[in-house]
Amino acid sequence: MTAGPDGTFRATSRVLLIDPSGAVLMFLQYGKDRTVPPRWITPGGGVDPGESHDQAAVRELHEETGLVLDTVPAPFLEEDFAPDQRWHPYQRGHWAWYEIRTERFDPVRDGWTAEELQDVVEWRWMTADELGAEVNEVEPETLPAMLRERMETAR
Repeated sequence: MTAGPDGTFRATSRVLLIDPSGAVLMFLQYGKDRTVPPRWITPGGGVDPGESHDQAAVRELHEETGLVLDTVPAPFLEEDFAPDQRWHPYQRGHWAWYEIRTERFDPVRDGWTAEELQDVVEWRWMTADELGAEVNEVEPETLPAMLRERMETAR
């Protein structure tokens, strides 16, 4: 389900890994090419053929961070979105967003693809305020507000 037959659609699973201080793990990563600056994104990625959003979230977390989970909680948000064409080659998207509370850890790059090894510039745990003040763009741009809402929901 990563892309439709015409390559215009991609289903993705995105994960907010939130530490006890309320910071979320972010990756500064280039998109489809290096013609635009990298942007901050959460762990996650495309749903492979035959995979559910839940399965993709578990797999992507393991590949991108080294975190091993058997399951994930139900997504707190699922919606269609218009991918930013500066970073994405597909025209339409649908994402499921998950929230995982965890202790802070250093991601392991062992599961990264050759492309990720080249495209990920940096990783960092960031608060909503830090995301909102970041000079590099954040995807989605509503992520600081989304994180604040998740923190309020947890109270």
